[in-house]
Amino acid sequence: MTWFKRNKSGMSAQQYKEEQEEKWIVYNDVQNAHAEWERARLRFEEALGQDQIDYAIYMLEAAERKYQMHLKQAKDIGLNRVQMITREASAAARGMGTRSMSH
Repeated sequence: MTWFKRNKSGMSAQQYKEEQEEKWIVYNDVQNAHAEWERARLRFEEALGQDQIDYAIYMLEAAERKYQMHLKQAKDIGLNRVQMITREASAAARGMGTRSMSH
């Protein structure tokens, strides 16, 4: 007799839920890092004077590195962007948003 359901990959429902939550967290980290990189790029484009330019370069390089790290983490866990976007859209259509799906 089975005490809990397993999905196609042989995971328990709890393991599957935890894996999906981890993917949502990483997906959100990637999205946030990308937005941070965009802001740093805009800051660089609008920088005036040597001090602002130096600071903008520093922030842009840091944001790029952070974005690369999160992309690598997403790749390492097999995160599929298309699946995440599809789930995000269906959650938004149901009025849940991505935040409630990860918690």
